[in-house]
Amino acid sequence: MNIVKATSVLLLSLPVAGVLLLTACTGSGSEFDATGTFEATEVLVSAEVSGRILTLDVHEGQQIPRGAVVGLLDSAQWYLQKQQLQSSMRAALVRRPEIDTQLAALEQQLQTQIQERHRVERLLEARAANQKQLDDIQAQIALIERQIKAQHSSLSNTSEGISGDVAAMHFQMAQLDDYLRKCHLTNPMSGTVLVKYAEPGEMAVPGRPLYKLGDTGNMILRAYLTSAQVAQIKTGQKVEVYADYGEDGYRTFEGVVQWVSDKAEFTPKTIQTRDERANLVYAVKIGVQNDGYLKIGMYGEVKLNQL
Repeated sequence: MNIVKATSVLLLSLPVAGVLLLTACTGSGSEFDATGTFEATEVLVSAEVSGRILTLDVHEGQQIPRGAVVGLLDSAQWYLQKQQLQSSMRAALVRRPEIDTQLAALEQQLQTQIQERHRVERLLEARAANQKQLDDIQAQIALIERQIKAQHSSLSNTSEGISGDVAAMHFQMAQLDDYLRKCHLTNPMSGTVLVKYAEPGEMAVPGRPLYKLGDTGNMILRAYLTSAQVAQIKTGQKVEVYADYGEDGYRTFEGVVQWVSDKAEFTPKTIQTRDERANLVYAVKIGVQNDGYLKIGMYGEVKLNQL
């Protein structure tokens, strides 16, 4: 008789236990009000000039600091063009005329005629020369002065033209130096190599990615909130973010709301419930400092009462 009563009590208590268990599970599932995935700022790194890849010292998962030289392109053609340009520049500088040197002969003739004029003027005062002799010397002096002026103008124009050519060559030299510098592949930002697309021996072309870089030190949790929830947050606000590690539980991080969408959208299709997909939500981005445990694509949650 006691056994029958005990069995009856046990059977009656099973539905109650099931309800309590379901309630506990439901409460745990509704603990977080915003759910999303972690992502990182990704950059496709490509060469700025064309050339055959000589070295590319990157591998997937590698941490690379900003400014590190990770590879080298074949720069032989740029180097040869620079040597040719330097030779042309030296030849142009040699052709630039020395104005004072080339005018020295005419200047000497002018001084000689001026001295002769002074001599004839003294003879004219002593009535030992006539006016025609003085006029002839004056005409010769005027002719030499015009020759000096014309020659100076011609030589100045030639010198300025050569100087202009040399200045243009300096700009071309700077351009070649820039090309040679860009043949050294420099990492644009600190981050982790996510994918490597090229290998040594292949041709690098501007716009064709060599590798993909991710800023995994600063992760972003993209989550979606309803209009009622969005009204309670603002950019710059600190929040608590929870990374979902499955059976291992959650890890807590401090995050900052970086961006809130100004347009509503339908819940992404990754939310499998039809009712939830039909709701209009707002996307938010929450910046999180990564301590090395966060990975791209990992699920994360935010409690609304922490926003």
